[in-house]
Amino acid sequence: MNDAQANGKPLRIVIVGGGTAGWMSAAAFGHFLDRGFSVELVESDAIGTIGVGEATIPQIRMFNQALGIDEDAFIRATQATFKLAIEFVGWSKPGERYMHAFGDVGRDVGLCAFRYYWSRGRRLGFAGPPGDYSLNDIVAHMDRMHRGAPLTAKTLPTMPYAFHFDASLYAAFLREFAEARGVRRTEGTIVGVDRDGESGDVSRLRLQSGETVEGDLFIDCSGMRGLLIEETLGSGYEDWTRWLPCDRAIAVQSERVTDFTPYTRSTAHDAGWQWRIPLQHRTGNGRVYCSAFIGDDEVAESLIAHLDAPAVTDPRVIRFTTGRRTRAWHHNVIAVGLSSGFLEPLESTSIHLIQSAISRILKFMPGRQQAQADRDAYNAQFAFEMERVRDFIILHYWANMRDEPFWTACREMALPDSLGHRIELFRANGHIFRDADELFSEVAWFQVLVGQGIEPAGGHAVAEAIPEAELREYLETIHALYMREAQRYSSQADYIASHCAAPELMR
Repeated sequence: MNDAQANGKPLRIVIVGGGTAGWMSAAAFGHFLDRGFSVELVESDAIGTIGVGEATIPQIRMFNQALGIDEDAFIRATQATFKLAIEFVGWSKPGERYMHAFGDVGRDVGLCAFRYYWSRGRRLGFAGPPGDYSLNDIVAHMDRMHRGAPLTAKTLPTMPYAFHFDASLYAAFLREFAEARGVRRTEGTIVGVDRDGESGDVSRLRLQSGETVEGDLFIDCSGMRGLLIEETLGSGYEDWTRWLPCDRAIAVQSERVTDFTPYTRSTAHDAGWQWRIPLQHRTGNGRVYCSAFIGDDEVAESLIAHLDAPAVTDPRVIRFTTGRRTRAWHHNVIAVGLSSGFLEPLESTSIHLIQSAISRILKFMPGRQQAQADRDAYNAQFAFEMERVRDFIILHYWANMRDEPFWTACREMALPDSLGHRIELFRANGHIFRDADELFSEVAWFQVLVGQGIEPAGGHAVAEAIPEAELREYLETIHALYMREAQRYSSQADYIASHCAAPELMR
């Protein structure tokens, strides 16, 4: 029995801020904490949200499924499309492209990973790029889609997938879900925060209307401002600009394109990169860039010039500093989403990091008496997760062969030791080892390392022992099986029209 139940009073959870982070938190707490808790979300309609986190990774399906959300209903409500991969255009050098696709690449043989066999085939001159052996990659390039069991052979993998969706519509969808489960929404602008004189914990919020909101545990979803975690408690911030120098983004929405691809596209440019996220009703676009190398006006003009369809909104500049809060849980406040830190959306991790924080909070589930040991463990897990995602993103910037000053500076920067060791280990003999519960798998690292031009000099003794003819047949068979399977799938546009088209698209 928790302390909320012991004294008969519910433990009061107050979420500060709405948007994706706030309403994901509210939906999860409203669903899982049905006894002994009250959940209240405070937000102001006058305060906008950044709202560019529209691309996700497959773990979002776990979140929706845990809440019991019908997938097709969610897709219709959020104007979503499917996502099988991220395409990187021009990142290693202009004109080259590769995909970081979800799911497996090739098939392991016993305890020996596929990448070792691929590496030997590459050195012998007959292995294609890793994407030739990825079902997700092949299907994405064909602009097709399928859910469920494979159609041509039971031994083939089931394709993992994620979504592109309208983040504001997702927040509205979850708001309805949360309020139906007892979450209370309070409209108002916070003008003051009171703290307990003895413990220093946050005790209540003061609103512009004169109303006050008291709580026991506060979830800070106030965005980069960090109203509670930073402005009130001074948690501290670890700046990662020396590794990730981009400090601005410009976002704009454009008209829906006829063929919405089942992948996110990230295109490198002179001083940063451009995203393209196709939805059923429109396309999300934006540029991430370093203001030390290029001006806002020049970026906005170039962004508009490179859209696939006419813009429907004005370009909006977003300023940020990459990094993380020194303490995401401080006193009785836990930061979730952008209030806990910022990592640019290159690998679509923003919404996952919200999901991960919510899961971590539920595992610790602080009561009125919060132990410092719990805070320390939570913050250590948070730091580890953020640092490993950071390293994965840095790899894209550092491993480039472009000539522009920005990219030269990225190539010449000193790497974090954790990333430098990983690159050297792979460069020698293709070894990749996943560290504890870090987000990105060995297969993900393999695709990006090779895609960015880093390939092993040597290999694994088991893979080196297979006869060359058998190795060639092994690689060719995998590719042929995946091609045969992909050709059975319908286009993504037809698949959505048949299963989960939003009402506006159907009309």
